[in-house]
Amino acid sequence: MPLAEVYDSEQTTWSPARREAYANDQDSPDTLIAVTAASNRSKSDKDPAEWLPSDASYHCAYATTWVGTKLRWDLAVDEAERQALLGLAEDCPTTIVSYETVL
Repeated sequence: MPLAEVYDSEQTTWSPARREAYANDQDSPDTLIAVTAASNRSKSDKDPAEWLPSDASYHCAYATTWVGTKLRWDLAVDEAERQALLGLAEDCPTTIVSYETVL
């Protein structure tokens, strides 16, 4: 999840220490996922309402990672993002989101 999305999704303003903790979160396997430079540029700071991986077989995993990160860090979801995620969830009936909250 791009930092711009995090800052737009904050429920309350984060302290500099919390922002640093998010940017360096090594406790989640979803923190950094290797992608090509072209894919990273294509995605930029877009959320699932605006961008999905070109490989449709990865959409469920992508949505799961996105939702897990939002829940982990108590981030808000805007309506367009919510609708996109609900649409993806319909296509992923056996997918389970698991996460641990950050204290």
